[in-house]
Amino acid sequence: MPTRAANGIGAAARGGVAEHASALARLELQLAGLELRRKLGSLAAGIGMLVAAAVLGLFVLGFALAAGAAGIASVLPTWAALLIVAGALAGLAALLVLLGLGLIRKGAPPVPEQALAEARKTTEALRSDGRD
Repeated sequence: MPTRAANGIGAAARGGVAEHASALARLELQLAGLELRRKLGSLAAGIGMLVAAAVLGLFVLGFALAAGAAGIASVLPTWAALLIVAGALAGLAALLVLLGLGLIRKGAPPVPEQALAEARKTTEALRSDGRD
């Protein structure tokens, strides 16, 4: 039969485990929040770059149309210069599209994977009660 002192130690140990589990759960929630903020930041940056690429795409269309009009109305130098500018804008828009898509892939889906993995490990450890 356990003594009163043994019950006190056991109760204290259980209380300490519960306190540590509570602290661990709070830390996992903080980790999840940090991870979500990082992924949402990548999504926002990627979407911003895609919007910028769309705006530059409109400029490309404008310069391409201006180049066509200048090509019909005049000789090589004017429309050639406009085509060079349109080509440079098209290259910049393509670069922004590639960078934006890369950032969106990096941030999607916005799930806190590290925090979920840690929560699973903690749950398994608490269920095993120290046994392997």
